[in-house]
Amino acid sequence: MGGPSLRQQHAHHAIHEGGLAGAISKTEEVEELLEAKEFEVARQAAEHLLEYWETRILSHADAEEDGFYQEMEQKQPSLKDAVIRLARDHELMRIIVRDTKARLAQEGLTPEVIQQFHALLVVNAVHSRDEERLLFGEK
Repeated sequence: MGGPSLRQQHAHHAIHEGGLAGAISKTEEVEELLEAKEFEVARQAAEHLLEYWETRILSHADAEEDGFYQEMEQKQPSLKDAVIRLARDHELMRIIVRDTKARLAQEGLTPEVIQQFHALLVVNAVHSRDEERLLFGEK
């Protein structure tokens, strides 16, 4: 089960903002390295970016699913469908990370891999906004 910061609206929002800001920054770093034709360093940065997604963003998703979502649903049974949709967002991010990792290993740092990183940013931003709105009543 996740810690108390999952249950506090401002702290939970800060976790989302910090995670997304880090992912954006690291994605931009990969792109800048590619533009500078630092291909091997860019690939290493892409691998670190995938690790970031796993250890920072997806580990937060795991913590949410490990009790927090159920707790919110118990308090408010009408949130059942929202919780299902939010968990699906997490699964989409896991799938994209897994696919991106495989693609990077097989094909290298291609434009498609960069597109996958951008897809992760979009899914994560939409998910966080929806989660805060649905579970905490933010607009």
